[in-house]
Amino acid sequence: MFDALPANWLPALLVFLAAGLGVVSIAFLIETGREVKKRSDFKKQLKGVTREGQGVARSHEALFRESRLNEITWLEPVLQAFPQMADLRLLLEQADLEWSAGTFLALTVGMALSFGASIFVLTGNALYALAAAAVGSIGPYMYVKRSKRRRVEAFEEGFPEAIDLLARSIRAGHAFNTGMKVVAEEAQEPVRTEFRTVFEEQKFGLPLEESLLGLADRIDLVDIRIFVTAILVQRDVGGNLAEILDKISYTIRERFMIQRQIRVYTAQGRMTGYLLAVLPLIMGFLIYMMNTEYMSILFTEPIGRLLIAGALVLQVIGFIIIRRIVDIEV
Repeated sequence: MFDALPANWLPALLVFLAAGLGVVSIAFLIETGREVKKRSDFKKQLKGVTREGQGVARSHEALFRESRLNEITWLEPVLQAFPQMADLRLLLEQADLEWSAGTFLALTVGMALSFGASIFVLTGNALYALAAAAVGSIGPYMYVKRSKRRRVEAFEEGFPEAIDLLARSIRAGHAFNTGMKVVAEEAQEPVRTEFRTVFEEQKFGLPLEESLLGLADRIDLVDIRIFVTAILVQRDVGGNLAEILDKISYTIRERFMIQRQIRVYTAQGRMTGYLLAVLPLIMGFLIYMMNTEYMSILFTEPIGRLLIAGALVLQVIGFIIIRRIVDIEV
């Protein structure tokens, strides 16, 4: 079976594994350095709390979230020069990942080098290596986007119950901040963590408007923007806050129900996309097992490898198009 593969497939695999392990090691060292620096800064803040006057003021200011993009000092000015780095930091925060922007960039560059070097050793073609490097560089970004999507979905599922809990707390006569504390203690994750962040920012003196807008930035969800807008408008013009929260909760539940119905109606389209994406790979593998000599031409001839690359690209494009067709927003 392995005789039909290129003779240099083993060196290419070893290059990929070595480069991958090197990337993971570099990312681990960066994150370890961040953790050590974070602990050191925290100890300095605790020492500053015991001081009086200007030292105490500085320690209070240091409790707020830092705006650094990376813990590597010499790399910080380079990252600050690109406005897109702020969006990257926000994306990492939305995905609830402890990575810094420097760690993400290290993983992206490292994965690109791993894929590119292994394909270059395998084929000796620089064009194929560049294409593989482009594919590898997308990996960390796709992982971050997937983590963000899963976290948003989990938040969306528990958000209506959190709004109901907040409304019941207000009806019982508690203040809005107290209701936020109740949600931060009794709601499910990740709703609990986000509302705890808002409540703790209030304790440290951050205005409510900035805390709620920060919540809307961290959770990229229409329901959150509706919630924040309703709260801020109610604080300006007045009104029955508990009744407003009940209507928001009802609206979110109705949207959630419609989304589930749409997923049921589009299930056949999604399964079609999965089938069309997997079926050529399965059929190719079966034909390879039954007639290795017949299929080996695709791996040994340059035009065969080109056809394989083109087929994979077309498969990915077709799968993305089908997903976009069945992805109906409410």
